[in-house]
Amino acid sequence: MTKLFKKIQLNNKLALVILSLSTLLLGCGQQSNSKLKNNSEKVKEFTKKTSLHSATPADIDLIANSLQVNYHLLTNIPDNQCDSKKANGACFTVELSFTAPQAITAKDWQITFSQILPIQSFQSNEFSVKHINGDLHQISLNNNYQGFSAGETKSLLFRANFWMLSQTDALPNYIVSSTKPSKSLTAKVIASTKTAIDKKTNIETLPFVTPFVDQNKQFKRTANDKTVWLKSDNLYQRNQQGVGDKLLEVSSQIIPTPKQIIIDPQQRQLNISSGLNIKLNNVPTPEVSAALAHLAQLGVQQNVRGVAVNLAIKADPTLVVGSYTLAITPKAINITGVDSAGVFYGLSSLSSLLTLGNDNLPLLTINDQPHYQFRGMMIDVARNFHSTAFILKLIAQMGAYKLNKLHLHLGDDEGWRIEIPDLPELTELGSKRCLGKSLVQENTCLSPQLGAGIDANSSVNGYYSVNDYQEILRAASANHIQVIPSFDMPGHSRAAVKAMQARYKKYIIAEQYDKATEYLLNDNKDTTQYSSVQYYNDNTLNVCMDSTYHFIEKVLTEVKKLHAQAGQPLVRYHIGTDETAGAWVGSPVCKALMEKPENNLDSAEKLGAYFIERVANMLSQLDIETAGWSDGLSHTNPKNMPAIVQANAWDVLFWGGHKNVHKLANQNWQIVVSTPDVLYFDFPYEADPQEYGYYWASRHTNTEKVFRFMPDNLPANAEFYLDREDNPYSADDTKQYDNLGKLVSSPLHKEVKFLGIQGQLWSENTRSDTMAEYKIFPRLFALAERAWHQASWAVPYNYNGAVYDQNSHYFTDELKKQRDQQWQLFANTIGQKELVKLERANINYRLPTVGAIIQNGTLYANSAFSGLTIEYSLQTLAQQNPLEKNPAQQNQPQQRAKTQKWQIYTKPVKVSGTVKVRTTSVSGERKGRYLVVNNQTN
Repeated sequence: MTKLFKKIQLNNKLALVILSLSTLLLGCGQQSNSKLKNNSEKVKEFTKKTSLHSATPADIDLIANSLQVNYHLLTNIPDNQCDSKKANGACFTVELSFTAPQAITAKDWQITFSQILPIQSFQSNEFSVKHINGDLHQISLNNNYQGFSAGETKSLLFRANFWMLSQTDALPNYIVSSTKPSKSLTAKVIASTKTAIDKKTNIETLPFVTPFVDQNKQFKRTANDKTVWLKSDNLYQRNQQGVGDKLLEVSSQIIPTPKQIIIDPQQRQLNISSGLNIKLNNVPTPEVSAALAHLAQLGVQQNVRGVAVNLAIKADPTLVVGSYTLAITPKAINITGVDSAGVFYGLSSLSSLLTLGNDNLPLLTINDQPHYQFRGMMIDVARNFHSTAFILKLIAQMGAYKLNKLHLHLGDDEGWRIEIPDLPELTELGSKRCLGKSLVQENTCLSPQLGAGIDANSSVNGYYSVNDYQEILRAASANHIQVIPSFDMPGHSRAAVKAMQARYKKYIIAEQYDKATEYLLNDNKDTTQYSSVQYYNDNTLNVCMDSTYHFIEKVLTEVKKLHAQAGQPLVRYHIGTDETAGAWVGSPVCKALMEKPENNLDSAEKLGAYFIERVANMLSQLDIETAGWSDGLSHTNPKNMPAIVQANAWDVLFWGGHKNVHKLANQNWQIVVSTPDVLYFDFPYEADPQEYGYYWASRHTNTEKVFRFMPDNLPANAEFYLDREDNPYSADDTKQYDNLGKLVSSPLHKEVKFLGIQGQLWSENTRSDTMAEYKIFPRLFALAERAWHQASWAVPYNYNGAVYDQNSHYFTDELKKQRDQQWQLFANTIGQKELVKLERANINYRLPTVGAIIQNGTLYANSAFSGLTIEYSLQTLAQQNPLEKNPAQQNQPQQRAKTQKWQIYTKPVKVSGTVKVRTTSVSGERKGRYLVVNNQTN
């Protein structure tokens, strides 16, 4: 007889004794039969509980393969159970339910899952939940846990900080594992929580999340939230006002718009069906090879019998870098640049003039130059990795649309993404997220933050080898793009911290103590308790340790070598400058540093600036320029910083962000406008809970919104932009003083200009290359437009200062008319010419949702980009076959939905029943996300 069977037998005997005693006592006390029955149920529960067995690998498999998890947002409306001391009293309520198709009789198991905003309280009879670190939470079984009967559902209700406004906030890959230390490696991802890919749209989906349906409880942030849930009817009205129904002539249109274009008055054309005969003259082949490859990808081949294309470099000190002329004549094409970049951009404009399927080019002359020197795109590959192939495709498109700076965010809390051969731990541990022996001991990989799951070989993990990175650098150089690497620090540095801890342990075991501490990034005696913005308690470099600076110098020296070997010198490095409030106060090393008078550090709050200043001057010694985010740089003393500092201004406009930007610009720092309200491409395209992205600064950032941006005059955007709840706001750009008469903000100094503009793609919930492409394109077109072309309709900056709001009217009706006309042309160019080119390059761009209404039984539909194919389908109710009726309902008329095939929409059409609409790619292979049309009657 096994020990388990003996234990069960003894427990059953004990249960019989309890039952007998209960019956005796009830009889003596003349207790009711109902109480006797109640005690019998208790005995059954007791017997059931004690019969649960410790989870085996087979049990973990069963739970992983069969347990159905459902994530259901109940409300964003805070109640009296929200913690008033957290998130300003705001919280949202989620019901997390678990259904077991098969009985689960195991105990001693747990579920680890990611929840972006930390859970502050929960309600459950059988489960407990706690926050671990970062976004990781853990569900455990409490003493009341009774196991699952077949088909049973159990729930856990929790409240988390702030609000949840998008279905994509939920993170995938819940992990079930044993709680027994000897079985800790027995872990599996629960299948029902994995992501899926919609085969028609290529969009990632989260099947375990209940769709949002409630406007007030699920869609709104607060009672004052005026955001409109974008549905087919209001989208139709917006498209009618913005683009209209007519296709415009776009054969001579180029993205980005040239400074000057002169079209042949006779509108003659040049046929290039025979190809192009490229004559390089004094232009080195490598300087234009990528542009020629792009032309070839679009179907234009080189041919000695083709149309002559005469290239030339002609220096002109009166013109800015990258300037060019392009002349298409009846017999030849002539491109002259002030430098090789200018020739490259002239060829890029030639590509943009092409309409696929049409071998004719309009005769014209273009005189062009960039508005901004810095025209950038930032890609976060640290949170979730994106492949070398993706980066190469992105570089090719950036070159085609004249963007010239690639900011690679290579290091953050969740990953380190570049090989440093002398520090192998950075990639051996820091490039992977998985479930190791425990969540505390991260000896082989980082903990599975952001729903990474348990597979170290997953596509969200990875790094660029030396060869990969140098391939990226060479491709960037060929496209006249400067790569600016970044490893965020001193905060957002958990991957590096953990990797160097592993290195420390390795050399301590080997008794090589100098090596162990050489690049250590944390003070082992630090007792500080803090929480970062992403809720980590261990993600900050110790800025007081010399070994931290040895590490940074080592990494930058190695990266500089990689750049030199690839032929692109490391000119500029982005520090990041994120710091963690409250860090370092308990570090003995920091206390010792602050005690030295020469350091002028009277509080831990000054240590962040101390770090930035020290690293910036280290960069100067390495002949590398400094870049960083505006908030961290704001804490520094400009006198302690190098002469050249690039500040990426990510200050939110509706929170008065222009003031800090102007302050930094007035210090003669180089400002790269990176405004979240409009330039964060990880935000949703539209205000719809099915749209992917974070939304802390904007609920909707579509291509038109990016096009409308006035980067030279940040406060003036208040004339037509709204805040994150779609309410108007005011931007005061006049001189302002505090109570002591000290100037606290002022307009830009005379003649101060911004260096440039940069789009950002942060990757917390961008888990694949295809979703990264979906978020970047087609917004990149509008980014390129604002980076290269100075819009004639933009409100000029007022150096005397002004107050802007929706009633100030500096943005006149005439300027609005110009902007809207130019957007129509731009949107037509995208729809008729550019999206098909992305398709040719195998770019998974976002197809817009369709605007549509039904009036008097007629469907009217439109798209944000004129020229795209629109499809519709009908669902009509047809009588059900009587043979299929339920016998118990034979006398009741039954109907069933019958879906017709998708049909191409060309003009208003009579419809009935439920109607769906969507766009389709030029090839027809990929579809946009469909919307159901609201039926309106006059």
